[in-house]
Amino acid sequence: MADRVLLAPDKFKGSLRATEVAARLSAGLTRAGFRAEVVSLPVADGGDGTVDAAVSAGYRRVELEVRGPVGRPVTAAFALLDETAVVEAAQACGLTLLAPDELAPLTATSRGVGELILAATRMGAKRLVLAVGGVATTDGGAGLLQALGARLIGESGSGLPPGGAELARLATLDLSQVADLSGVEFLLASDVNNPLLGPSGAAAVYGPQKGASPRDVKLLEAGLARWADVAEEACGATARDAPGAGAAGGLGFAALLFLGARMRPGIELLLEMLSFGEQLDGARLVITGEGSLDAQSLHGKAPVGVARAAAAHDPPVPVVAVAGICSLSPAQQRDAGFAACYALTDLEPDVDKCIADAGPLMERLAGRVAADWLG
Repeated sequence: MADRVLLAPDKFKGSLRATEVAARLSAGLTRAGFRAEVVSLPVADGGDGTVDAAVSAGYRRVELEVRGPVGRPVTAAFALLDETAVVEAAQACGLTLLAPDELAPLTATSRGVGELILAATRMGAKRLVLAVGGVATTDGGAGLLQALGARLIGESGSGLPPGGAELARLATLDLSQVADLSGVEFLLASDVNNPLLGPSGAAAVYGPQKGASPRDVKLLEAGLARWADVAEEACGATARDAPGAGAAGGLGFAALLFLGARMRPGIELLLEMLSFGEQLDGARLVITGEGSLDAQSLHGKAPVGVARAAAAHDPPVPVVAVAGICSLSPAQQRDAGFAACYALTDLEPDVDKCIADAGPLMERLAGRVAADWLG
């Protein structure tokens, strides 16, 4: 009988990284007496944590200093294996890099993401996965393009300052010095289908999460609209209405238009990179999860992607989920592909205590899973 367990959790935002969740689950299973093989495969859905997941699967972490979202240098990392690189936008311009009082929705730049792309391609990457979640920027990927060599020239003839709001003054886009990346395949790892503009666009939907006031949203929308006009004219192509163009403050737009990126659901792409299908061979159980299992989890989040992959395997492998909080009904859990869900709040109803003591509680939760499924 198959007797190995796969641990494929996403992060518990605000308390545990995905690697820490897997480590705590493993420790809990061992303490409960499970002695067979345990394989840790932390996952991510294309947001922050994607590089960590790739590194845990054998990719090499490459660190360098790049320009952060508000111009200060930050140490960022990408993952590299053979000719495949994983670049996580949040490493260079993530919301987590800024304190709440530092948010700069109008001026934050994605330039550091372009610097990571350049570094990866200079190290031989021919296939680049661009994970776009959790960013502090709404500049349409203009900063990324500037890092690649583009010049954004304003009405006065001088270069534009960083940020989405300034794009409203864009007059000319000079692409003559842009690095030639035509030999690189770009994959956009995203579950966001928003277009660049409009009520479902990057500024309207995601701007407020990055500190944008209603007035700021209007300024950003005007900047992105001008950016789309000038950029599409320069390229002789359109991308503003493409699904995913609004991802990561419009980074999706730049990736689709200038880099020729193809969009793939983040969790599907990551599971391929982790050879997840092969790892399922001989598995008895998969344990996945994230901080909050709720209605949003049903729309492309990592745990549901893991469950679907396990259900499609021959033979199917049962999946249980762990979470800080689970608000899914039993019917929703079944529809998502979970045989059962276990929450830290089952052990400790106080959510603040759950966050503070997430590690020890996770080990106890693993004991419950072992008793129910691995006895």
